[in-house]
Amino acid sequence: MSADAPPASLRLRIDHEALANNWRTLDRMSGTASAGAAIKADCYGLGIDNCLPTLRDAGARHFFAAHWGEVAAALNHVPAQSIAVLHGPMTREDASFARETGAVPVINSLEQAQRWVDSGGGRCHLMVDTGINRLGIAPSQVGDAAIQSLSVDVLMSHLASADEDSDRNAQQLAAFRSAAQHIEHGSLSLANSAGVALGNGFAFNLTRPGLSLYGGIARPELADAIKQVAYPEAAIIQTRALKAGDRVGYNGEFIAITDMLVGVVSIGYADGFLRCWGNVEGSKGSHFLRCESQLALLGKVSMDMVVVDLSNCPNLREGDWLSVPYSLPYAAQQSGLSQYELLTILGHRFR
Repeated sequence: MSADAPPASLRLRIDHEALANNWRTLDRMSGTASAGAAIKADCYGLGIDNCLPTLRDAGARHFFAAHWGEVAAALNHVPAQSIAVLHGPMTREDASFARETGAVPVINSLEQAQRWVDSGGGRCHLMVDTGINRLGIAPSQVGDAAIQSLSVDVLMSHLASADEDSDRNAQQLAAFRSAAQHIEHGSLSLANSAGVALGNGFAFNLTRPGLSLYGGIARPELADAIKQVAYPEAAIIQTRALKAGDRVGYNGEFIAITDMLVGVVSIGYADGFLRCWGNVEGSKGSHFLRCESQLALLGKVSMDMVVVDLSNCPNLREGDWLSVPYSLPYAAQQSGLSQYELLTILGHRFR
């Protein structure tokens, strides 16, 4: 098609100053360590092109992707040697890709270690599993010949319960320190976003924040320091005048008790707005915002639409924009979704 698409009825405002502030805050809280930046899942759903230049310009120099397929987009903004791929070389093709691009593999197993050595070896990072039982070699494998033959730049592990006051944090810290004594390395990295808030004892040389860069509050210590980054907005696509007794949406779960004006809003499942919004026990009832007015969500979320009560803003019309309250701790309470899910399920229809 030669015609340009008309303006979208969804838009996502990224507060770049808040994003930069969040990185600088986490870097400062890391003490003498440097803060890196997790950019996996398209910068937690907010877009590599939107976020990576801001993180880079704020001072981040170490970036962590999950998949090899995420490297190409990052290369548009930062040098390959600053990008680490957490899933490691699962195939010979992965190892070849790492060597051709310069992106750094994170070795997670004896098999990956051997695969990397067989491909020619060179700079890599190494993950040691200290209790999350996810990726990483076991502490008992640190003396294996394949591990000892690696050129390990960053030796890392991952905390399982840093968002809690758990004894597991100290146990993992001790296990990581022990493993580090048996592997030559350039630097050490343990703390994620929540781990940064645990104090300098967990910071070592490099921290790897993710969620809190993008506005997530991983621990109470971060609540006053981390700023909201993502601001979704959706347009009204129709207004309707209901009569008392009219039902709204699938299964007619909302019934108007009086005549009222409602708005049909362009947002739904593919935009990360799921039926769980407004149906969580203990929530205050989901709503949209227009200036200072709350517009209550009525009935079930549909595939691409929701319906809201316009009683507080009766002058709104088709094409007017509403804000989705998306401070992540609040949105998590309202929807029952985790802060991670709220970010990463934002769809691609937002402008």
